Amino acid sequence: MFSVKNRRLNRLEGYDYSRGGWYFVTLCVRNYEYLLGDITGGKMRLSEIGKIAQKCWSEISKHFPDTDLDEFIVMLNHIHGIIVIRGNTVGNKNFCSLQQPWQKHWARSLSSVVRGFKIGVTKWCCQNNNQNFAWQKSFYDHIIRNEKSLFKIREYIVQNLLKWEFDRNNKDNVFV
Repeated sequence: MFSVKNRRLNRLEGYDYSRGGWYFVTLCVRNYEYLLGDITGGKMRLSEIGKIAQKCWSEISKHFPDTDLDEFIVMLNHIHGIIVIRGNTVGNKNFCSLQQPWQKHWARSLSSVVRGFKIGVTKWCCQNNNQNFAWQKSFYDHIIRNEKSLFKIREYIVQNLLKWEFDRNNKDNVFV
């Protein structure tokens, strides 16, 4: 029998996602449904849910003061973005050291930021008669380790719309 205990983890084992760093993330709508908008004339046209997703993403730093945002894009069924977590300190203490060893989810970790974002969009959907909206479980992440990688990821995000026909999240993509 499958249990949460045996579930494969998507995060890099042993890495502290609450420590300062630059992270590239991708979040997908459940079943890759096109609920965030559509492409018309080569431009992304956001749906109401897409507009809320864009607004909530833009406000992440309000809710998580130790974060900054870099490039991001809301596509038809997913979001790509760069989240920067600054060093988590309270006074002159490292925030992480305030956690107990058994605690797996830190209040300022990348997973907490993504979870907060997903909750915000989902809550809006539920309050506005969009009960069928849901995110895929988990999310993809990549730890950005240098300027070259950062530049390539920014370029990928900016050009994502132009390369939609080849995108692996395009459910109509015949190349996947």
